Amino acid sequence: MDKVEHSQQHPRYQAYDRGYLPVTEGHTLYYEQAGNPAGVPVVCLHGGPGAGSNAWTRRFFDLDHYRVIQFDQRGAGKSTPSGSLNANTTAHLVADMEALRTELGVERWLVFGGSWGATLALAYVGAHEASVRGVILRGLFLGRASDRRWFLDGLKQFYPDAHDTWLKALPVSMRNAPLEGYQRQLNSRNSAVRLAAGEAWANYEAACSSLAGGSGFGRSEGAWRMARLEAYYLANHCFFADNQRGALSAIVHPPKVPGILVHGRFDMICPLEGAFALKELWPTLDVQVIQQAGHSAGEPAISEALVQAVDRAKAW
Repeated sequence: MDKVEHSQQHPRYQAYDRGYLPVTEGHTLYYEQAGNPAGVPVVCLHGGPGAGSNAWTRRFFDLDHYRVIQFDQRGAGKSTPSGSLNANTTAHLVADMEALRTELGVERWLVFGGSWGATLALAYVGAHEASVRGVILRGLFLGRASDRRWFLDGLKQFYPDAHDTWLKALPVSMRNAPLEGYQRQLNSRNSAVRLAAGEAWANYEAACSSLAGGSGFGRSEGAWRMARLEAYYLANHCFFADNQRGALSAIVHPPKVPGILVHGRFDMICPLEGAFALKELWPTLDVQVIQQAGHSAGEPAISEALVQAVDRAKAW
């Protein structure tokens, strides 16, 4: 039976544990656990930054085998303070993962993340490989200066209509420097301004994420949180000291843990080249190029590949 369709009806699909974990600098993280409480622990890292976790991700897992741990990163989802940029860096998020692992009594866990979640996974592996039993990545974003330029400008080569709509959502005076313009709009005290900017940013990303196209979250606090955090992280080179290498700089030696990277051939958000740049540093990483697929985990071929990867990881 196809687990992608089956798991949502599984009796273990609903969270059996929910809680809030106070961390540093006034932040509190929301987390949930689902699946088998005695199963193999897997931490799921959501994208964005700022997208927040969702129960949909559980559909990739055999919930009789896995203990699925999800949490909202700083400023995202139900974590507080909502949308906060204060003390919100990649290093803070890595430290938060260790705090959560300790709080939940996990010795070693499988790390599962896509897009920005894959970026964070690499930063975590680089700092805490001893806490990791294996890694499953999807649609790798490396946070390099070239990746930032691609998202902000290069995408118009393939999505000129979506890019034009995104750009024109800004006042004319801000269009020559759209990242700075969006930051200004997203940080506005005028709720109508900031929510409109969040909607435009999320719609741009969604339109480019799937071969079938898509739309964002509408005009909502969720779209605003994600857009605000994404723009902030991009403006700060995702807080990697080497902005030319981004998350690659976190891999100081080839990881000894097993890893699988699922990446769409036509991923326009995160071009495939980045996957092979990581492969050079991690020769044992299994890079799976999925034909006729883009960036989104919702692409049918990407979903099926992730289900198979998670099943393979049972042997790790």
